[in-house]
Amino acid sequence: MSASSTSMFRKVTMRPLGIAALLLLASPGRAFAAASEIGFSGPQLGPVPIEFILFGLVLAGVAILHNQTMKVAIIGAVGIAIYKIVASPFRTGAGLTGFGLHLQSEWVILTNLLLLLVGFALLARHFENSEVPAALPKYLPDGWLGGFALLWMICILSSFLDNIAAALIGGAVAHTVFRGKIHIGYLAAIVAASNAGGAGSVVGDTTTTMMWIAGVPPLQVLHGYGGSFIAMFVCGIPAALKQHSYSPIHRADAANARVDWVRVAVVLSILVAAIIVNVVINTRFTESSDRFPFLGAAVWVAILGTTVLRKPEWSLMPAALKGAAFLLSLVLCASMMPVERLPAAGWQSAFGLGFVSAVFDNIPLTALALKQGGYDWGVLAYTVGFGGSMIWFGSSAGVALVSMYPEGRNAARWLKEGWFVTAAYIIGFAALMLTLGFHPGVRPRGAVEPTPVTLMAPQPHPVVVQR
Repeated sequence: MSASSTSMFRKVTMRPLGIAALLLLASPGRAFAAASEIGFSGPQLGPVPIEFILFGLVLAGVAILHNQTMKVAIIGAVGIAIYKIVASPFRTGAGLTGFGLHLQSEWVILTNLLLLLVGFALLARHFENSEVPAALPKYLPDGWLGGFALLWMICILSSFLDNIAAALIGGAVAHTVFRGKIHIGYLAAIVAASNAGGAGSVVGDTTTTMMWIAGVPPLQVLHGYGGSFIAMFVCGIPAALKQHSYSPIHRADAANARVDWVRVAVVLSILVAAIIVNVVINTRFTESSDRFPFLGAAVWVAILGTTVLRKPEWSLMPAALKGAAFLLSLVLCASMMPVERLPAAGWQSAFGLGFVSAVFDNIPLTALALKQGGYDWGVLAYTVGFGGSMIWFGSSAGVALVSMYPEGRNAARWLKEGWFVTAAYIIGFAALMLTLGFHPGVRPRGAVEPTPVTLMAPQPHPVVVQR
């Protein structure tokens, strides 16, 4: 997800479903049965902490006031912080002191995320300007296989580009090769492909990058591809067949496209710098990783260092910063939630988060999961990533793509004509569980430590001796 997620909710008719789905995660039941054991001491409405209700209202405000999303998110973050200071202690303590310690524990993650969100926006534009996307159509085969191959190209691009950039590139190529006639089912498949490509790559999606920043090794995210690649076959073939019958492929003459290999080298150098620094920090200097945003700093050192070769498009900075402020506000809100009160992490929770992601932004959902810990990070990356493709406003890639194709804003048609995306999500998840299973990964930095529960051994009944 990236900056365009600030306008992800458009259809008023679908908002109640999203709000209900989010509140379901914090619904009364067994998950809250051990409140006294966990030690949460803040006010609550029934078994639900007030923080979750406030967070739900913030997300509902984002949904309804989609033209004021940044203001809603910032006001929500400030409001929840004030509430926590006044009425409900942080995990780091109560009052202003607790809030200060909370920010001290979160500033590295937030700063890394800010630097990466803005930096990857510049990196994506570098790639677009390299003319590689313009040269792609000449490599597509004829027939329905051409549409299928285009989906896989989008998937591969998204493994190292932001998913919104991959979706927009794919939409532009599709507009050319299909002469502007794109079936809504194929639009849904383009979004699914862009989200599938980022599911196993820590540089392919904001959610996986957040995991990387929090100390999740890239290899613990990689197997998310086990679900997304299966899902790609399940939805890609029927989508390509539908598109072929709707408007056959017409390969554009891309012979005039001239790839700027220097700009391609700039893109690769930025990615390599990020990967090398992250590996070194997490293997050699783990204790220092919580003290400075090394990953984000490495990306910007590479960006600034390569300006002598190709200048970034600095005009993107204001929009990227605005989108980053929105997302960081939601992440800050999520960091203040009492995540020890959420349903236990498991494959059931991860599966459900995929459906929640279809109607709510997956950034705060991922932030909550990282605070909670206990997830299989590859499985979670697949569910919150690919799951957002089921409805157009569930993913920033979908929001961006329908700005090019306004007919895609019909959520009912998206679900009906792109039914294979939902089927692919379920089948991909089942395949992931049957082959690799659910294995909780490392505890992210900043995750809430589980409260040990002491089990009392049964005491024998006293023996009464009759005299």
